[in-house]
Amino acid sequence: MPRYKATIQYDGTNYAGFQIQKNVNTIQAEIEKTLKRLTGGKPVTIHPSGRTDAGVHAMGQVIHFDLPQQRDEEKLRFALDTQTPSDISFSKVESVNDDFHARYLSKEKTYHYYLDISASRSPFKRLYSAHYTFDVDIDRMQQAAQYIVGTHDFSMFCATGSSVEDKTRTVYEVTIEQTCPTDIVFIFRGNGFLYKMVRMLVGTLLKIGHGQLPIDAIAQAIDQQNKELTGPTAQPEGLFLMNVSYSE
Repeated sequence: MPRYKATIQYDGTNYAGFQIQKNVNTIQAEIEKTLKRLTGGKPVTIHPSGRTDAGVHAMGQVIHFDLPQQRDEEKLRFALDTQTPSDISFSKVESVNDDFHARYLSKEKTYHYYLDISASRSPFKRLYSAHYTFDVDIDRMQQAAQYIVGTHDFSMFCATGSSVEDKTRTVYEVTIEQTCPTDIVFIFRGNGFLYKMVRMLVGTLLKIGHGQLPIDAIAQAIDQQNKELTGPTAQPEGLFLMNVSYSE
């Protein structure tokens, strides 16, 4: 069966996450519903590079799926783009070898986390930035972020409910930028991330920035496997899956 790789964007606000679940609205369910219409009622299962949680967004999620017959790539992209709900879009669809797998062959992922630190939450940012009203020291957070970089066992930054046994991941880069007086963006780039890992790291960095944890808290949490040195899980609306990379 012909296999296709698609790069998609979605606003996760009105969804209970990516993965299909009973009696709730999900990204996977909407896309598979559209594919079923396009194949004359034949069910099609999509496979993502990774699942995103309720309220989390994507600018560069990657999926793959098999169709019963060959389709023109651009016509397929256009059909999917126009027949899925307006908060899901298809940026690109391409034919790939039948051994391509969106999840298992991904080499690198980049996430952005957006934070609104204004005194009053902006109604225009509320769905795409987490609101944080406490004072934060950017320099402290930037210093702390360097302890994330490298290959570590991130078990202390994985939420319960994960079925993954090996919790070692390599993070290549973490940057924290104040883009304007009221906005901060956290950028994480690595070979993969655990369940809610980015949000738990952001929550810990904010606690460090607020002076409630030492600058090396993340290093201590990793070395000592000590949950008391971590912060709360940051809100989902600030998180965006920006890019998934594969070997050529």
